[in-house]
Amino acid sequence: MNVLDFFSSPIGLGHVTRNIAIASNFENVVTNFVTGSGAAKILRNLDFKVHDVYNPPSFTIQEGALKNQARWLWGYYQYYKDCKIISQKILQVDNPDMVISDEDFASLSNAQNKKIRTVLITDILETRFTKGFASFIEKKMNKSMQNMIEKCDVVIIPEAGDDQNNIKRVGPIVRKTNLSREELRKKFSFDKKTIVVSIGGTDAGGFLIEEALKAISKINQDVQVVLVSGPAISKTFENVRNLGFVDNLHELIFAADLIISLAGKSTIDESKAYGTPGIFIPIKNHFEQEDNAREQGFVFEDVKKLDGLILEKLEERRNPVKTDGAKTASDIIKKIMSK
Repeated sequence: MNVLDFFSSPIGLGHVTRNIAIASNFENVVTNFVTGSGAAKILRNLDFKVHDVYNPPSFTIQEGALKNQARWLWGYYQYYKDCKIISQKILQVDNPDMVISDEDFASLSNAQNKKIRTVLITDILETRFTKGFASFIEKKMNKSMQNMIEKCDVVIIPEAGDDQNNIKRVGPIVRKTNLSREELRKKFSFDKKTIVVSIGGTDAGGFLIEEALKAISKINQDVQVVLVSGPAISKTFENVRNLGFVDNLHELIFAADLIISLAGKSTIDESKAYGTPGIFIPIKNHFEQEDNAREQGFVFEDVKKLDGLILEKLEERRNPVKTDGAKTASDIIKKIMSK
């Protein structure tokens, strides 16, 4: 039986949710997850074996904008060095046949040094967090990342497009549910137009909760507001049903009439796969979220136009997009394991 170490970045929850979608297709494989924070909690709730060992640095967010990017990059570099030590010890104990890394480059480096087969899952092929002097450091880190990418057996990107070299584009990778939308609405007691507000696994989206609730209070609509505040927000909010931390956001998205969220790729992909209209507001100066939001027709400044956008989106027809990204990705991985 093959042993697989799955290193999942704990920066946000989108990495681990798509990793769960892939791992759910494995058979006769011992899968050991390595991550931390809310991602580890989701895995434990679903009875996956998990090493809860990573403690990522936090973003500094002020009024919805990413600040002190150079300081964050330095913190990430220190975190990367810690992860190299941690992942090296885990690889020595587990002795896996393969390492899958979802944007955890420390484990990827260690695995490649040990000549272990490696698969990378990623949305991005380079980062663009900094400007000025700090960008020289980031460019050096990007070059190191490119070297690791080239050494991978395969790089899986969860978007549509053409393959090139060892890069495979498989389409959106989303979790499945066996329940219909009507069954889910009954399960969650959604008995009127329902807006789900979700900010992921960190406190970076606190500003979006405030703005979304303010906008919803302005519209003259009889709606139910369900807040998924995640593991990092402890503040209480009035006139909402706060579910806090959940491990089945995809089902809540399917059951909802509208999702308001930060512009994380996995949440966007789940919204599109289930046909639920969405409003996706990026953290300002976070290049990846700004790119994701722009593809969906949103920019940070839309946070001040939420009332109009909410009314517009509540009238939008559902348009689910079929995707087999999770199965395609798992088939690619199983094929490499069988070599």
